[in-house]
Amino acid sequence: MSRWMAALLAASALAACSKAPSPQPHHAEPQAHLVDAGRLDATLRDLVESGQLVGVSALVYEHGNEAYFGAFGFADREAQRPMQRDTLVRIFSMTKPITGVALMRLYDQGKFDLDDPLEKYAPEFAGLRVYAGTDASGKPRYEPPRRPVTIRDVMRHTAGFTSGDEDTSPVGELYRKAAPLALENTLEQMAQKLGSVPLLYQPGTRWLYGPSVDVQAFLVERLSGERFDEYLKKHIFEPLGMRDTRYVVAGDARERLATLYLRADDGTFTPLTSGPAEFNLKDWPLKPGGWGLVSTLDDYMRFALMLRNRGELDGVRILSEEAIRLMTTNHMPAEVTDVSWLPSKGQVGFGIDFAVRIAPPADRDEASGAVGEFFWDGFANTLFWVDPANDIVAVLFTQYAPFGKVPLHKRFRDAVYEGHPEASALTKPVPAVSDTGGE
Repeated sequence: MSRWMAALLAASALAACSKAPSPQPHHAEPQAHLVDAGRLDATLRDLVESGQLVGVSALVYEHGNEAYFGAFGFADREAQRPMQRDTLVRIFSMTKPITGVALMRLYDQGKFDLDDPLEKYAPEFAGLRVYAGTDASGKPRYEPPRRPVTIRDVMRHTAGFTSGDEDTSPVGELYRKAAPLALENTLEQMAQKLGSVPLLYQPGTRWLYGPSVDVQAFLVERLSGERFDEYLKKHIFEPLGMRDTRYVVAGDARERLATLYLRADDGTFTPLTSGPAEFNLKDWPLKPGGWGLVSTLDDYMRFALMLRNRGELDGVRILSEEAIRLMTTNHMPAEVTDVSWLPSKGQVGFGIDFAVRIAPPADRDEASGAVGEFFWDGFANTLFWVDPANDIVAVLFTQYAPFGKVPLHKRFRDAVYEGHPEASALTKPVPAVSDTGGE
Protein backbone atom coordinates (compact mmCIF):
# COMPACT_ATOMS: atom_id res chain seq x y z
CA MET A 1 0.00 0.00 0.00
CA SER A 2 1.14 3.55 -0.75
CA ARG A 3 1.11 6.33 1.82
CA TRP A 4 -2.38 7.17 0.68
CA MET A 5 -3.58 3.74 1.68
CA ALA A 6 -2.53 4.40 5.26
CA ALA A 7 -3.29 8.12 5.25
CA LEU A 8 -6.64 7.42 3.72
CA LEU A 9 -7.43 5.12 6.59
CA ALA A 10 -8.43 8.43 8.05
CA ALA A 11 -10.73 9.64 5.23
CA SER A 12 -13.66 9.37 2.64
CA ALA A 13 -17.46 9.54 1.54
CA LEU A 14 -20.31 11.79 -0.10
CA ALA A 15 -24.03 12.12 -1.23
CA ALA A 16 -27.13 12.17 -3.65
CA CYS A 17 -27.99 11.22 -7.35
CA SER A 18 -27.94 12.47 -10.96
CA LYS A 19 -28.67 11.21 -14.46
CA ALA A 20 -26.06 10.81 -17.16
CA PRO A 21 -26.37 13.23 -20.09
CA SER A 22 -26.73 13.38 -23.81
CA PRO A 23 -23.05 14.11 -24.51
CA GLN A 24 -21.75 16.37 -27.23
CA PRO A 25 -20.84 14.60 -30.48
CA HIS A 26 -17.40 13.09 -30.55
CA HIS A 27 -15.29 14.01 -33.54
CA ALA A 28 -13.43 10.72 -34.02
CA GLU A 29 -14.30 8.44 -36.93
CA PRO A 30 -17.16 6.02 -36.14
CA GLN A 31 -15.90 2.60 -35.11
CA ALA A 32 -17.35 -0.84 -34.53
CA HIS A 33 -19.05 -1.50 -31.21
CA LEU A 34 -16.98 -3.42 -28.66
CA VAL A 35 -19.15 -3.35 -25.56
CA ASP A 36 -21.12 -6.56 -25.03
CA ALA A 37 -23.60 -6.04 -22.19
CA GLY A 38 -24.13 -9.77 -21.68
CA ARG A 39 -20.42 -10.38 -21.30
CA LEU A 40 -20.07 -7.56 -18.76
CA ASP A 41 -23.09 -8.81 -16.82
CA ALA A 42 -21.63 -12.31 -16.66
CA THR A 43 -18.25 -11.00 -15.52
CA LEU A 44 -19.56 -8.82 -12.68
CA ARG A 45 -22.21 -11.31 -11.59
CA ASP A 46 -19.59 -14.05 -11.29
CA LEU A 47 -17.35 -11.88 -9.10
CA VAL A 48 -20.25 -11.37 -6.68
CA GLU A 49 -21.73 -14.87 -6.77
CA SER A 50 -18.28 -16.42 -6.24
CA GLY A 51 -17.86 -14.31 -3.09
CA GLN A 52 -14.98 -12.24 -4.44
CA LEU A 53 -16.98 -9.01 -4.06
CA VAL A 54 -19.81 -7.87 -1.81
CA GLY A 55 -21.23 -5.53 -4.43
CA VAL A 56 -20.26 -3.93 -7.74
CA SER A 57 -21.76 -1.60 -10.34
CA ALA A 58 -20.62 -0.21 -13.68
CA LEU A 59 -21.68 2.28 -16.33
CA VAL A 60 -20.17 2.33 -19.84
CA TYR A 61 -20.72 4.75 -22.71
CA GLU A 62 -19.68 3.91 -26.26
CA HIS A 63 -19.83 6.38 -29.17
CA GLY A 64 -21.66 8.85 -26.95
CA ASN A 65 -24.46 6.51 -25.90
CA GLU A 66 -25.06 4.40 -22.83
CA ALA A 67 -23.92 0.90 -23.77
CA TYR A 68 -24.02 -0.77 -20.38
CA PHE A 69 -25.29 -0.44 -16.84
CA GLY A 70 -25.18 -3.23 -14.30
CA ALA A 71 -25.31 -3.59 -10.52
CA PHE A 72 -24.85 -6.78 -8.50
CA GLY A 73 -24.66 -7.70 -4.84
CA PHE A 74 -24.97 -5.36 -1.90
CA ALA A 75 -24.05 -1.78 -1.10
CA ASP A 76 -24.66 -2.80 2.54
CA ARG A 77 -24.62 -6.57 3.05
CA GLU A 78 -25.64 -6.40 6.70
CA ALA A 79 -28.74 -4.33 5.90
CA GLN A 80 -29.38 -6.31 2.69
CA ARG A 81 -29.36 -3.04 0.75
CA PRO A 82 -28.59 -3.74 -2.91
CA MET A 83 -25.98 -2.00 -5.03
CA GLN A 84 -27.91 0.44 -7.22
CA ARG A 85 -27.37 3.11 -9.80
CA ASP A 86 -27.71 5.91 -7.25
CA THR A 87 -25.53 4.27 -4.57
CA LEU A 88 -22.99 6.71 -3.14
CA VAL A 89 -19.43 5.42 -2.95
CA ARG A 90 -16.17 6.77 -1.62
CA ILE A 91 -14.07 7.46 -4.70
CA PHE A 92 -10.81 8.15 -2.81
CA SER A 93 -8.11 8.91 -5.40
CA MET A 94 -10.63 9.38 -8.20
CA THR A 95 -10.93 12.77 -6.47
CA LYS A 96 -7.52 13.62 -7.97
CA PRO A 97 -8.61 14.14 -11.60
CA ILE A 98 -11.37 16.45 -10.37
CA THR A 99 -8.79 18.51 -8.49
CA GLY A 100 -6.60 18.58 -11.59
CA VAL A 101 -9.49 19.93 -13.64
CA ALA A 102 -10.13 22.60 -11.00
CA LEU A 103 -6.54 23.80 -11.16
CA MET A 104 -6.39 23.65 -14.95
CA ARG A 105 -9.43 25.94 -15.11
CA LEU A 106 -7.17 28.54 -13.53
CA TYR A 107 -4.46 27.68 -16.07
CA ASP A 108 -7.01 28.48 -18.79
CA GLN A 109 -7.51 31.86 -17.12
CA GLY A 110 -3.79 32.62 -17.30
CA LYS A 111 -3.28 32.40 -13.54
CA PHE A 112 -0.07 30.32 -13.86
CA ASP A 113 2.18 28.41 -16.25
CA LEU A 114 3.01 24.76 -15.70
CA ASP A 115 6.72 25.45 -15.34
CA ASP A 116 6.32 28.30 -12.87
CA PRO A 117 8.03 27.63 -9.53
CA LEU A 118 5.59 26.50 -6.85
CA GLU A 119 6.95 29.08 -4.43
CA LYS A 120 5.95 31.89 -6.82
CA TYR A 121 2.35 31.41 -5.68
CA ALA A 122 2.97 29.50 -2.45
CA PRO A 123 5.83 31.01 -0.41
CA GLU A 124 5.04 28.30 2.14
CA PHE A 125 7.30 26.14 -0.06
CA ALA A 126 10.21 28.58 -0.33
CA GLY A 127 13.54 27.47 1.12
CA LEU A 128 12.92 23.74 0.72
CA ARG A 129 15.77 21.34 1.47
CA VAL A 130 16.34 17.92 -0.10
CA TYR A 131 17.32 14.77 1.79
CA ALA A 132 20.81 13.64 0.74
CA GLY A 133 21.38 10.56 2.87
CA THR A 134 23.26 10.34 6.13
CA ASP A 135 26.75 11.32 7.22
CA ALA A 136 29.37 9.08 8.83
CA SER A 137 27.68 9.41 12.21
CA GLY A 138 24.27 8.45 10.81
CA LYS A 139 22.79 11.94 10.94
CA PRO A 140 20.66 13.04 7.96
CA ARG A 141 22.22 15.36 5.40
CA TYR A 142 20.28 17.92 3.37
CA GLU A 143 21.11 19.91 0.25
CA PRO A 144 19.40 22.66 -1.76
CA PRO A 145 17.14 21.69 -4.65
CA ARG A 146 19.02 21.58 -7.96
CA ARG A 147 16.06 23.38 -9.47
CA PRO A 148 12.80 24.74 -8.07
CA VAL A 149 9.73 22.56 -7.65
CA THR A 150 7.39 23.53 -10.50
CA ILE A 151 3.64 23.30 -10.75
CA ARG A 152 4.16 20.66 -13.44
CA ASP A 153 6.05 18.61 -10.82
CA VAL A 154 3.14 18.98 -8.43
CA MET A 155 0.71 17.82 -11.12
CA ARG A 156 2.69 14.73 -12.14
CA HIS A 157 4.03 13.52 -8.74
CA THR A 158 7.67 14.45 -9.38
CA ALA A 159 7.91 17.31 -6.85
CA GLY A 160 9.93 15.39 -4.25
CA PHE A 161 7.32 15.19 -1.49
CA THR A 162 7.50 12.11 0.69
CA SER A 163 4.74 9.56 0.36
CA GLY A 164 4.41 9.57 4.15
CA ASP A 165 3.63 6.65 6.38
CA GLU A 166 5.61 4.04 4.45
CA ASP A 167 8.68 6.28 4.27
CA THR A 168 11.22 4.96 6.80
CA SER A 169 13.73 7.73 6.09
CA PRO A 170 14.28 10.72 8.41
CA VAL A 171 12.04 12.68 6.05
CA GLY A 172 9.19 10.25 6.68
CA GLU A 173 9.65 10.76 10.40
CA LEU A 174 9.53 14.54 9.99
CA TYR A 175 6.43 14.24 7.81
CA ARG A 176 4.59 12.15 10.39
CA LYS A 177 5.52 14.62 13.12
CA ALA A 178 4.27 17.59 11.06
CA ALA A 179 1.03 15.72 10.14
CA PRO A 180 0.09 18.07 7.28
CA LEU A 181 -2.96 16.01 6.32
CA ALA A 182 -4.48 15.82 9.77
CA LEU A 183 -8.19 16.33 9.29
CA GLU A 184 -8.21 19.30 11.64
CA ASN A 185 -5.95 21.29 9.27
CA THR A 186 -7.22 23.67 6.62
CA LEU A 187 -5.49 23.47 3.24
CA GLU A 188 -3.48 26.56 4.17
CA GLN A 189 -2.30 24.89 7.37
CA MET A 190 -1.54 21.75 5.38
CA ALA A 191 0.70 23.78 3.05
CA GLN A 192 2.50 25.47 5.93
CA LYS A 193 3.25 22.13 7.58
CA LEU A 194 4.20 20.31 4.38
CA GLY A 195 6.46 23.20 3.40
CA SER A 196 8.41 22.66 6.63
CA VAL A 197 9.28 19.05 5.68
CA PRO A 198 12.36 18.44 3.49
CA LEU A 199 11.87 16.88 0.08
CA LEU A 200 12.65 13.19 -0.12
CA TYR A 201 14.32 13.47 -3.54
CA GLN A 202 15.42 16.08 -6.05
CA PRO A 203 12.54 17.57 -8.04
CA GLY A 204 11.96 15.84 -11.37
CA THR A 205 14.06 12.77 -10.61
CA ARG A 206 11.40 10.30 -9.37
CA TRP A 207 7.69 9.60 -9.67
CA LEU A 208 6.33 9.03 -6.18
CA TYR A 209 2.68 9.15 -5.19
CA GLY A 210 2.09 11.52 -2.31
CA PRO A 211 0.44 14.75 -1.18
CA SER A 212 0.98 16.64 -4.46
CA VAL A 213 -2.71 16.80 -5.34
CA ASP A 214 -3.52 18.26 -1.92
CA VAL A 215 -1.02 20.98 -2.83
CA GLN A 216 -2.99 21.43 -6.06
CA ALA A 217 -6.14 21.98 -4.01
CA PHE A 218 -4.29 24.58 -1.94
CA LEU A 219 -3.20 26.32 -5.17
CA VAL A 220 -6.83 26.43 -6.31
CA GLU A 221 -7.68 28.29 -3.10
CA ARG A 222 -4.67 30.59 -3.36
CA LEU A 223 -5.19 31.48 -7.03
CA SER A 224 -8.99 31.72 -7.00
CA GLY A 225 -9.57 33.26 -3.59
CA GLU A 226 -12.34 30.70 -3.01
CA ARG A 227 -12.48 27.79 -0.57
CA PHE A 228 -11.61 24.60 -2.42
CA ASP A 229 -14.83 22.67 -1.81
CA GLU A 230 -16.90 25.72 -2.74
CA TYR A 231 -14.84 26.18 -5.90
CA LEU A 232 -15.54 22.57 -6.93
CA LYS A 233 -19.26 23.00 -6.32
CA LYS A 234 -19.52 26.33 -8.16
CA HIS A 235 -17.25 25.68 -11.13
CA ILE A 236 -17.46 21.91 -11.72
CA PHE A 237 -20.25 20.09 -9.90
CA GLU A 238 -23.13 22.53 -10.44
CA PRO A 239 -22.29 23.32 -14.10
CA LEU A 240 -22.04 19.59 -14.89
CA GLY A 241 -25.15 18.63 -12.90
CA MET A 242 -23.12 16.48 -10.48
CA ARG A 243 -25.66 16.78 -7.66
CA ASP A 244 -24.31 13.93 -5.55
CA THR A 245 -20.58 14.61 -5.53
CA ARG A 246 -19.37 16.19 -2.30
CA TYR A 247 -17.27 15.78 0.84
CA VAL A 248 -19.99 15.70 3.50
CA VAL A 249 -22.86 13.18 3.42
CA ALA A 250 -25.78 14.24 5.58
CA GLY A 251 -29.46 13.53 6.10
CA ASP A 252 -31.28 11.00 3.93
CA ALA A 253 -28.30 10.70 1.60
CA ARG A 254 -26.56 8.56 4.20
CA GLU A 255 -29.04 5.80 3.40
CA ARG A 256 -27.51 5.58 -0.08
CA LEU A 257 -23.89 5.46 1.09
CA ALA A 258 -22.22 2.11 0.48
CA THR A 259 -20.51 0.31 3.32
CA LEU A 260 -16.73 0.18 3.05
CA TYR A 261 -15.43 -3.35 3.64
CA LEU A 262 -12.05 -4.64 4.72
CA ARG A 263 -11.10 -7.82 2.88
CA ALA A 264 -9.04 -10.33 4.88
CA ASP A 265 -6.47 -12.65 3.31
CA ASP A 266 -8.97 -15.52 3.55
CA GLY A 267 -11.39 -13.59 1.35
CA THR A 268 -13.89 -12.61 4.03
CA PHE A 269 -15.26 -9.07 4.23
CA THR A 270 -15.74 -7.07 7.45
CA PRO A 271 -17.49 -3.66 7.51
CA LEU A 272 -15.21 -0.75 8.41
CA THR A 273 -16.88 1.58 10.89
CA SER A 274 -14.01 3.95 11.66
CA GLY A 275 -11.28 5.85 9.79
CA PRO A 276 -12.29 6.26 6.14
CA ALA A 277 -15.80 5.03 6.89
CA GLU A 278 -16.37 8.08 9.12
CA PHE A 279 -14.65 10.87 7.19
CA ASN A 280 -17.63 12.03 5.14
CA LEU A 281 -20.03 12.02 8.05
CA LYS A 282 -18.49 15.16 9.54
CA ASP A 283 -17.56 18.54 8.09
CA TRP A 284 -13.80 18.43 8.76
CA PRO A 285 -11.65 21.53 8.17
CA LEU A 286 -9.52 19.58 5.69
CA LYS A 287 -11.02 19.22 2.21
CA PRO A 288 -8.30 17.17 0.50
CA GLY A 289 -7.51 17.40 -3.18
CA GLY A 290 -6.16 13.86 -3.35
CA TRP A 291 -9.09 11.97 -1.83
CA GLY A 292 -12.28 12.44 0.15
CA LEU A 293 -15.15 12.84 -2.32
CA VAL A 294 -18.11 10.53 -2.72
CA SER A 295 -20.04 10.22 -5.96
CA THR A 296 -22.51 8.14 -7.96
CA LEU A 297 -22.04 6.33 -11.26
CA ASP A 298 -23.99 8.95 -13.17
CA ASP A 299 -22.24 11.88 -11.51
CA TYR A 300 -18.78 10.57 -12.25
CA MET A 301 -19.84 9.62 -15.76
CA ARG A 302 -20.83 13.24 -16.37
CA PHE A 303 -17.34 14.29 -15.32
CA ALA A 304 -15.75 11.63 -17.53
CA LEU A 305 -17.92 12.53 -20.52
CA MET A 306 -16.82 16.15 -20.17
CA LEU A 307 -13.25 14.90 -20.51
CA ARG A 308 -14.25 12.71 -23.47
CA ASN A 309 -15.80 15.77 -25.13
CA ARG A 310 -12.56 17.74 -24.71
CA GLY A 311 -13.76 19.95 -21.89
CA GLU A 312 -17.44 20.49 -22.66
CA LEU A 313 -20.72 18.78 -21.81
CA ASP A 314 -24.29 19.71 -22.72
CA GLY A 315 -23.17 23.13 -23.93
CA VAL A 316 -21.20 23.91 -20.76
CA ARG A 317 -17.45 24.34 -21.18
CA ILE A 318 -15.38 23.46 -18.12
CA LEU A 319 -11.90 23.39 -19.69
CA SER A 320 -10.32 24.38 -22.99
CA GLU A 321 -9.39 21.66 -25.47
CA GLU A 322 -5.75 22.66 -24.92
CA ALA A 323 -6.04 22.05 -21.18
CA ILE A 324 -7.54 18.60 -21.81
CA ARG A 325 -4.71 17.83 -24.23
CA LEU A 326 -2.14 18.80 -21.62
CA MET A 327 -3.80 16.70 -18.92
CA THR A 328 -3.99 13.59 -21.10
CA THR A 329 -0.49 13.74 -22.59
CA ASN A 330 2.39 11.81 -21.03
CA HIS A 331 4.60 14.29 -19.14
CA MET A 332 7.00 11.75 -17.67
CA PRO A 333 10.61 12.69 -18.55
CA ALA A 334 12.49 9.86 -20.24
CA GLU A 335 15.21 10.06 -17.60
CA VAL A 336 12.74 9.32 -14.79
CA THR A 337 13.00 5.56 -14.39
CA ASP A 338 12.22 5.33 -10.65
CA VAL A 339 8.42 5.30 -10.88
CA SER A 340 7.35 3.30 -7.82
CA TRP A 341 4.39 0.99 -8.58
CA LEU A 342 3.17 2.89 -11.65
CA PRO A 343 4.23 0.06 -14.05
CA SER A 344 1.70 -2.18 -12.30
CA LYS A 345 -0.93 -0.10 -14.11
CA GLY A 346 0.32 -1.37 -17.47
CA GLN A 347 2.27 0.25 -20.30
CA VAL A 348 1.65 3.78 -19.03
CA GLY A 349 3.14 7.19 -18.55
CA PHE A 350 1.64 9.98 -16.49
CA GLY A 351 -0.04 13.21 -17.53
CA ILE A 352 -1.75 15.66 -15.20
CA ASP A 353 -3.52 13.56 -12.56
CA PHE A 354 -4.08 10.69 -15.02
CA ALA A 355 -2.14 7.62 -16.04
CA VAL A 356 -1.84 7.65 -19.84
CA ARG A 357 -1.49 4.37 -21.76
CA ILE A 358 1.46 4.58 -24.17
CA ALA A 359 1.55 0.99 -25.46
CA PRO A 360 -0.89 -1.92 -25.77
CA PRO A 361 -0.87 -4.73 -23.20
CA ALA A 362 2.46 -6.54 -23.27
CA ASP A 363 1.22 -9.88 -21.97
CA ARG A 364 -1.86 -11.78 -20.90
CA ASP A 365 -1.55 -10.81 -17.24
CA GLU A 366 -1.78 -7.09 -17.97
CA ALA A 367 -5.23 -5.49 -17.99
CA SER A 368 -6.67 -4.76 -21.41
CA GLY A 369 -6.72 -1.19 -22.66
CA ALA A 370 -6.14 1.00 -25.70
CA VAL A 371 -3.19 3.28 -26.46
CA GLY A 372 -4.12 6.87 -25.66
CA GLU A 373 -6.60 6.06 -22.92
CA PHE A 374 -6.33 8.02 -19.69
CA PHE A 375 -7.55 6.75 -16.36
CA TRP A 376 -7.23 6.50 -12.60
CA ASP A 377 -8.60 4.40 -9.78
CA GLY A 378 -9.29 4.65 -6.06
CA PHE A 379 -8.27 2.98 -2.80
CA ALA A 380 -11.64 1.21 -2.46
CA ASN A 381 -11.08 -0.38 -5.93
CA THR A 382 -13.13 2.08 -7.97
CA LEU A 383 -11.94 2.80 -11.54
CA PHE A 384 -12.68 4.99 -14.53
CA TRP A 385 -11.14 5.47 -17.94
CA VAL A 386 -11.64 7.42 -21.16
CA ASP A 387 -10.57 5.70 -24.39
CA PRO A 388 -10.59 8.23 -27.27
CA ALA A 389 -9.48 5.71 -29.90
CA ASN A 390 -12.52 3.48 -29.40
CA ASP A 391 -14.76 6.19 -27.92
CA ILE A 392 -15.41 4.28 -24.71
CA VAL A 393 -15.94 5.84 -21.27
CA ALA A 394 -16.28 3.53 -18.27
CA VAL A 395 -16.94 3.96 -14.54
CA LEU A 396 -16.65 0.97 -12.21
CA PHE A 397 -17.64 1.07 -8.53
CA THR A 398 -17.12 -1.26 -5.59
CA GLN A 399 -16.19 -0.60 -1.93
CA TYR A 400 -13.49 -2.71 -0.38
CA ALA A 401 -9.88 -2.36 0.77
CA PRO A 402 -7.01 -3.05 0.41
CA PHE A 403 -6.46 -2.35 -3.25
CA GLY A 404 -6.18 -5.02 -5.91
CA LYS A 405 -6.76 -8.24 -3.96
CA VAL A 406 -9.50 -9.28 -6.42
CA PRO A 407 -8.88 -9.19 -10.22
CA LEU A 408 -11.89 -6.91 -10.74
CA HIS A 409 -10.22 -4.27 -12.89
CA LYS A 410 -8.49 -6.78 -15.15
CA ARG A 411 -11.56 -8.94 -15.63
CA PHE A 412 -13.79 -5.95 -16.33
CA ARG A 413 -11.33 -4.42 -18.80
CA ASP A 414 -10.79 -7.79 -20.48
CA ALA A 415 -14.56 -8.16 -20.87
CA VAL A 416 -14.87 -4.69 -22.43
CA TYR A 417 -12.04 -5.21 -24.94
CA GLU A 418 -12.44 -8.91 -25.72
CA GLY A 419 -12.02 -9.32 -29.46
CA HIS A 420 -10.04 -6.10 -29.98
CA PRO A 421 -6.84 -7.11 -31.81
CA GLU A 422 -4.56 -4.68 -29.96
CA ALA A 423 -6.33 -3.55 -26.79
CA SER A 424 -7.25 -7.03 -25.53
CA ALA A 425 -4.71 -8.68 -23.26
CA LEU A 426 -6.33 -12.06 -23.90
CA THR A 427 -4.45 -12.45 -27.19
CA LYS A 428 -1.04 -11.70 -25.64
CA PRO A 429 1.65 -14.17 -24.50
CA VAL A 430 1.67 -15.59 -20.99
CA PRO A 431 4.22 -13.64 -18.86
CA ALA A 432 6.98 -15.08 -16.75
CA VAL A 433 6.17 -12.80 -13.77
CA SER A 434 2.98 -11.07 -12.65
CA ASP A 435 2.70 -7.82 -10.64
CA THR A 436 -0.18 -5.90 -9.15
CA GLY A 437 -0.48 -2.58 -7.40
CA GLY A 438 -2.28 0.73 -7.22
CA GLU A 439 -3.91 3.41 -5.18
